[in-house]
Amino acid sequence: MTAIKSIPASKLLCFVLFTVGLATAQAQAPSLTGKVFDPSHTPVIGARVTAFAEGTTTGPTVLTDETGTFSFTLEPGKYSLKVSKEGFAEVLQPIELTSAGIQQRDVWLQISTVQTNVTVTDTGYVVPVSSIATKTATPLRDVPQSIAVVTQEQIQDQMLLSIGDVVRYIPGITAHQGENNRDQIIIRGVSSSADFFVNGVRDDVQYYRDLYNLERVEALKGPNAMIFGRGGSGGVINRVVKEPEFSAFHQITLEGGSFNDKRISADFDQPFSDKVAMRVNGVFENADTFRDVTGLTRYGIAPSLKVTPSENTDITFEYEHFRDYRGADRGIPSFNGLPVDVPESRFYGNPDLSRVRAVVNIGQATISHRSGNLNIRNSTMVGDYDRGYQNFVPGAVDPTQTTVALSAYNNATARRNLFNQTDLVYTVATGRIKHTLLGGTEVGGQWTGNFRNTGFFNNTATSISVPFDNPTINIPTTFRQSATDADNHLFTNVLATYVQDQVDITRYLKLIGGVRFDHFDLQYHNNRDDSDLRRIDNLASPRFGIILKPYAPLSIYYSYGVSYLPSSGDQFSSLTNITAQAKPEKFENHEIGLKWDASRYLSFTSAVYLLDRSNTRATDPNDATRIIQTGSTRANGVEFGVIGNVTRKWRMAGGYAYQNAYITSATTAALPGLQVAQVPHHSFSLWNNYQIFPKFGGGIGIVNRSDMFAAVDDTVTLPGYTRVDAAIFYSLTERARLQVNVENLLDKTYFVNADSNNNISFGYPRAVRAGLIARF
Repeated sequence: MTAIKSIPASKLLCFVLFTVGLATAQAQAPSLTGKVFDPSHTPVIGARVTAFAEGTTTGPTVLTDETGTFSFTLEPGKYSLKVSKEGFAEVLQPIELTSAGIQQRDVWLQISTVQTNVTVTDTGYVVPVSSIATKTATPLRDVPQSIAVVTQEQIQDQMLLSIGDVVRYIPGITAHQGENNRDQIIIRGVSSSADFFVNGVRDDVQYYRDLYNLERVEALKGPNAMIFGRGGSGGVINRVVKEPEFSAFHQITLEGGSFNDKRISADFDQPFSDKVAMRVNGVFENADTFRDVTGLTRYGIAPSLKVTPSENTDITFEYEHFRDYRGADRGIPSFNGLPVDVPESRFYGNPDLSRVRAVVNIGQATISHRSGNLNIRNSTMVGDYDRGYQNFVPGAVDPTQTTVALSAYNNATARRNLFNQTDLVYTVATGRIKHTLLGGTEVGGQWTGNFRNTGFFNNTATSISVPFDNPTINIPTTFRQSATDADNHLFTNVLATYVQDQVDITRYLKLIGGVRFDHFDLQYHNNRDDSDLRRIDNLASPRFGIILKPYAPLSIYYSYGVSYLPSSGDQFSSLTNITAQAKPEKFENHEIGLKWDASRYLSFTSAVYLLDRSNTRATDPNDATRIIQTGSTRANGVEFGVIGNVTRKWRMAGGYAYQNAYITSATTAALPGLQVAQVPHHSFSLWNNYQIFPKFGGGIGIVNRSDMFAAVDDTVTLPGYTRVDAAIFYSLTERARLQVNVENLLDKTYFVNADSNNNISFGYPRAVRAGLIARF
C-alpha cells in the first residue's frame, strides 16, 4: 500500500492514459472489407470467406450478405483469403494488412468447371441488388428512389407480352395509348415515348417492344438525368437483356389463345468452355384482335456471346433483329364528355389501309475489367430503326350523333443511334468511412429523318363525315404532302460527363451525391424550304440522397433530383424558331420514402413525392402570336408497393398509388387548376400466385383505377374500372409446365387509355391464353 501511495499522480495518469490508448488501438485494429462477385458482376450472396494468418490453417470465417459484402477485424500481418461458394471455383488470394485503416479487397468467382449438383435459391419476384439506378451494385433498399422490378418469373407467370402489360402492376405508372403505334407511358404526370433504355443505354425510337429476350424490366420513378441524361423526368423504363451464362439452359415456350393468337419463343444458353458461352433468344407471334382491324405479326432473334479472357475481364456482344407489323387503330371518339356507346369491335376508317411497321436492329458490345478496387466498363450501342404508320383518325361527333369526322395521314421515321458509355467505379476508405466513387462519360449521335403525308379522300378532301353507326369505309384515299407536313432531318450530338459518390458513413447512415453535365446539340434541316435551325443546351443535373438505416433490412430516405427536356421535344420531330429559342423544360423532384426487406424474398416500399415541371410553353396573354415560357405543372402523390414471397407457396406483386397532377401556370393547352391528362387519382393492383399442391398452383390479379381525363382540357372522362385476371399452373414434369391465363375474367367493358378526347381505346374483353414451357 505504501508503494502505491509513493507513485506520483502524474505518472499514474500517464499509465492510465497509456492503458486506455492501448485498448483503443486494439479495439480499432485494421479491418478488411470487400465484396464477392460472379462473372457477370452480380454480388454473390452467402459466399464463405475465411482469413488465414500466415503459417496457420484456420482463421475467422464469415458469409457474404445480400450485397455480397464481407468484413473482418484483423491484426496487421500477412493473410490468405479463401472464398468459396457451391457452383463456383474456389479462390485463394494473399493479402497483407497494414495499420493504414480499412483495406478493401473485392473477389470475383468463376463458374466451376466441375459438374456438381448445384442448389439454386429461387428469389422469385425479388431482385435485391441492381446497378441500374447508381451504376454500382447497390441493394435496392439502399437506393433513395422509388424503383419497381418485374422479373422474368413474374413475366412468365402473368404471360406478359408488352411494356403496357408490365406497368399494369406497377403503382403510379399508366400506359398511354401512344396512338396505338408505340410504347408510351405516364409516370408521375409526365408522358413520354422516349424514356426507354436497354441495358442502361438509350432506346428512344417509337415502337412496340417485346419481352422475349429480357431478364427483367426496371421502372425507375422520378427524374433520372444523373444516370440517363436528358428526359427521364417522370421516370424511365430499362430493359435488362438475358446474357450468356456458363451453364447449359434450353427452353421453348408455346402459347396460343383467344383471337387466334399463336406464339412460340425459345431461349438457348450454351457454354463452349469455361471462357466462352453463347445465348440465343427468338420469338414469332401471329394474332388477330377483338377490333375490326388487322392483327399483328412480329418476330425477333437475339444472339449474344460472352468471352472471359481472364478472371478480371468480361467481353459481351449482343444483337437483336426485331420486326413488328400490325393494324393501326386510333380507337373511338367521345360524346357529351364520355366515350361513345358503341360495340367494342367498331373501327373508324379503312382497315385495309391502316398499318404500323417497325424494323429494329440493335447491337451492343460491352467490356468490363477489374483491377484491384477499380472497375472499368465500356459499352457501345448501335441502333438502326425504320418505323412508320398510316392511320385514320376519328374526330368530333356531330350534335345529333349521326356523323363523325374522319381524317387520315401517314408518318415515317428513320433513325440511327450511336452511343458509347465509359464508367469507372473505385472503392476507397478514409478511416472508417467508405466511398464508392463513380466517374463516367457518354458520347452519342442520333441521325433522324421524318416524313409525313396527309390523306386526301377521293384525292380532294382532307376531312370527311362518315355515318356514326357505320364508320368503316373503303373510300379511295390518296396520301401526299400538304403545305405543313414534315419533311426534315436532324442530327443530335450528346457529350456528357458525370461524377457520383456513395458514402457509407456508418452502418446507420449513407449518403449519395452526384452531378451530370450534358452538352446537347440539335441541328435541324427542313427539306421543304432548305432552311436550317440549331439549338445548343448545356445542362447540369444534380442528385442528392440520404439514407437512414435503423437496422440492416430497413431504409428511410430523402432524395432530390433535377432533369431537363430540350425544347424540341423528346422525339425531335420538329424544331421551329419559337422552340429554338426556348429553354429546356425543367423537372425538380423531392421524395421521402421507406423500404423494408421483411425477408430475403419479400420487400415493402412506400414513397411520398413532389415533382414540379417548369418552362413549358404558353401563349402570351398580351400577344397571341408570341410564345412565352410560363407554363408549369405539379405532381404529388403517395405510393405503396409489395413484392416477393409471403410464404414459400405464396408470391405477391402490386401496390397502390395516389396521384394529383395539375396545371399550376398556364400552358399552351390548359389553364391553371386543370388536371393533367390520364393521371388517375387512385390506382391499385395486386397479383397473387399460390402453389396449392406440389404440381398445381393458381394466380389471381386485381387491377383498379379511378376516373381520369382523356386530355388536359378535362372535358372527357374515362370512367374508372376494376378488372380481374386469373391463371392456373400445372407441372407435367420437373422440366415442363402447363399454364392457362385469363385476362379480364369477368369480361368487364372498360376504357384503358386515350391519345385525345376522340382517340379512346377499349380494354381487352375476356381473353384466354394457354402456354407450355419445356426445359431440356
